[in-house]
Amino acid sequence: MDLLLYVGGLLIFLLLWMRAKGFEYVIVHHRWIFVCLFLLPLSVIFDVYYYARAWLVFKMCSAPKQHDRRVKDIQDQVRQWKAEGGKNFMCTGRPGWLTVSLRVGKYKNTHKNIMINLMDILEVDTKRQVVRVEPLVNMGQVTALLNSIGWTLPVVPELDDLTVGGLIMGTGIESSSHNFGLFQHICLAYELVLADGSLVRCTPTENSDLFYAVPWSCGTLGFLVAAEIKIVPAKKYVKLHYTPVKGLEKICEKFSRESKNKENYFVEGLVYSADEAVIMTGVLTDEAQAGQVNRIGQYWKPWFFRHVESYLKNNRDGTEYIPLRHYYHRHTKSIFWELQDIIPFGNHPVFRYFFGWMVPPKISLLKLTQGETIRKLYEQHHVVQDMLVPMKCLQKAITAFHSEISVYPLWLCPFILPSHPGMIHPKGNEAELYVDIGAYGEPKTKHFDAKGSMRRLEKFVRDVHGFQMLYADCYMSREEFWDMFDGALYQKLRGKLNCSNAFPEVYDKICKAARH
Repeated sequence: MDLLLYVGGLLIFLLLWMRAKGFEYVIVHHRWIFVCLFLLPLSVIFDVYYYARAWLVFKMCSAPKQHDRRVKDIQDQVRQWKAEGGKNFMCTGRPGWLTVSLRVGKYKNTHKNIMINLMDILEVDTKRQVVRVEPLVNMGQVTALLNSIGWTLPVVPELDDLTVGGLIMGTGIESSSHNFGLFQHICLAYELVLADGSLVRCTPTENSDLFYAVPWSCGTLGFLVAAEIKIVPAKKYVKLHYTPVKGLEKICEKFSRESKNKENYFVEGLVYSADEAVIMTGVLTDEAQAGQVNRIGQYWKPWFFRHVESYLKNNRDGTEYIPLRHYYHRHTKSIFWELQDIIPFGNHPVFRYFFGWMVPPKISLLKLTQGETIRKLYEQHHVVQDMLVPMKCLQKAITAFHSEISVYPLWLCPFILPSHPGMIHPKGNEAELYVDIGAYGEPKTKHFDAKGSMRRLEKFVRDVHGFQMLYADCYMSREEFWDMFDGALYQKLRGKLNCSNAFPEVYDKICKAARH
């Protein structure tokens, strides 16, 4: 009773203090208060609702029956837009703050919003080894269902809230991508509603041009309404080995060698400074040695990147057995390492034990409540970027990142890039090993300038025939953008499907130079 009175009094005091200081002051200077008091509880409610809904829908088998009706409704909306003259471009009606990207799409205010309420897993076909899903199904839903019946996706991008539609229309990657490629490379079929309201299915052999043009198109060729994705048998654990490495040349050599080793099911690197990193390699297994199981997904466990750093600080190798789903979402609790800037004490044992079960706050809610002041601060003093460069250029790339932004840790994730048609492919005619360099945090370089520094990094990436993930801020001109990406097939499909009056070009939708 005394404890409840104490907590209640403390809450009343905080609310009175917030009222005296002003809401915007608290949001900007003490954001953790707002996040802990309001966003964390709201995030829990969101999660409970969506997971319960997904489970009920799948168990009752109502999703396939509802799917056709919902798709027909989308077709009707598009045909109505066309009948009314098609004066504005179309886009999905999903609010911009619900997306995982930190960018807020202002085009939602001026374009015709097509409401797409498609968030269900439609079918799991273990004979064909395929799962059919709607575009708003997220990775948390997929892994929860598939792992429970002994299956998984070959590539499971990290954060729970990443949706299938976003991963197809944008891109997705995971530490298994050196064997399986990007998320688009495990997709077997797409179903889209086009600009004329028609429904079309595309595969590598049926409407193949559209199939290869859809990834990275950001919803500018049509509305995705379903996708078929390859699934593979799952195992209980990931046997993960941690190796600290010092010296940039040794880091790059070790990471490249392990990425080429097909016996490694998972490969990942965390770079903690210009010459210190931990390289992790993993394999799937059903057996675990007693005393070596680490259930890192449990809410009271340390944030994963801090756990990995302990091997570097102690200068020792180590091996652990991590439950498969815990591994897939190992960076979710701390949003990689972004949460340390929002809740500085979030990894403290006391916070983890009492409040860790509510972590992380939903990225969508963080966006919704950030306000213009915080948005501008983040834009000028914060970096969230993923750059994809050839593995052979890794050392030069880390040096360039250190020189321009000096953000650590850096996330290293290898992937094989097949020589397929579409917006991204290797320079030659053969598949090539690439690496995703993820930079998330506050730049430490004194000369950092958001636009200037990022434009120099973008130029470096273009010069080595690399690519920039399109969820992040992009400062390239139109000419520079199409120098980085191959627009031949994309523009061909834009003309063939009469998209020019129905959807904006991908550059106009995502690049800052086009939006400001």
